[in-house]
Amino acid sequence: MHIHKSKDGERTAEVAVFSVKKYDIEHLEPEFDKIGVKVTFLQTQLNDETVSLAEGYPAICIFVNDNLTAANLELLKKSGLRFVLLRCAGFNNVDIAAAHRLGIRVARVPAYSPYAVAEFAVGLMLMLNRKLHKAYARVREGNFSLEGLTGFDMYGKRVGIIGTGKIGLLTGRICAGFGCEVVCYDPYPNPAGAAEVGMKYIALDELLATSDIISLHCPLTPDTFHMINDESIDAMKDNVMIINTSRGGLVDTVALIRYLKSGKIGQVGMDVYENESGMYFEDSSDDVMQDDTMSRLLTFPNVCITGHQAFLTREALMNIASTTAQNLVDLIQGNDMKTLVLP
Repeated sequence: MHIHKSKDGERTAEVAVFSVKKYDIEHLEPEFDKIGVKVTFLQTQLNDETVSLAEGYPAICIFVNDNLTAANLELLKKSGLRFVLLRCAGFNNVDIAAAHRLGIRVARVPAYSPYAVAEFAVGLMLMLNRKLHKAYARVREGNFSLEGLTGFDMYGKRVGIIGTGKIGLLTGRICAGFGCEVVCYDPYPNPAGAAEVGMKYIALDELLATSDIISLHCPLTPDTFHMINDESIDAMKDNVMIINTSRGGLVDTVALIRYLKSGKIGQVGMDVYENESGMYFEDSSDDVMQDDTMSRLLTFPNVCITGHQAFLTREALMNIASTTAQNLVDLIQGNDMKTLVLP
């Protein structure tokens, strides 16, 4: 694969980008143009049924709900695939072990804008606490009643941060700015980083049992899958608020619904959903909702669901595009890369 124009000035499409929206094209196209690569943009999600669209490309670029199984990777390897560009931080949707075995190198965007996600997570906390979504809808209908809109002071409340990467630390810093007591848990702690933003590490059991608000900021792995489940929710304080802006699979949604119905959980803010693939990033407003679990969630007045938009700021989109293009250059040139994903 070469990064240059041909003699006649034309370029051969060398990168297939899946699951694109208008905002992706606006930011990615100039960055790939800078390095001399023409791109084929596809709105289609990459999965078992659409994998043939990626055949023949030495590089493909995918997003959070695209899926590269071992079988898909083997098929694409035979047609010349060398590189996978993830324009996101998570990589649970790629069989990394299979990619490594096949000699396909995978790179990601580990920190497109931690501020974007952290600020959004705290925005969900404020919206749920002060019932802003309800107040907005009421006033639009001419209803200025304050009944049912009572919230609580964030000041003095204990916020538990699970996962202390850049996003978790920044979320903790913002909450500390409100005067919250911020505690955290991570199996791979960063004591210096936590101390700098005013957080202290405690055991996970203590965090679950004592936090007024719990915010998830960890990757989806076999160890973290459904970490919010019957057992962990049962250990939480009554009326707890749960925020998830990381990966939907961290939460057992069926268990969440049980505890919402019982009144154990006070509020839930979800920007991600474990069955979001095929649903999120699309307009299905004219269709009948086929996901019964999501339909049930949407009936709760104390649940706020957004469509995986926490990352969506101008700064984040610019960083995603520039890092993705640079990843391709580094992969082709064999440069050392901090963004390389290894098994």
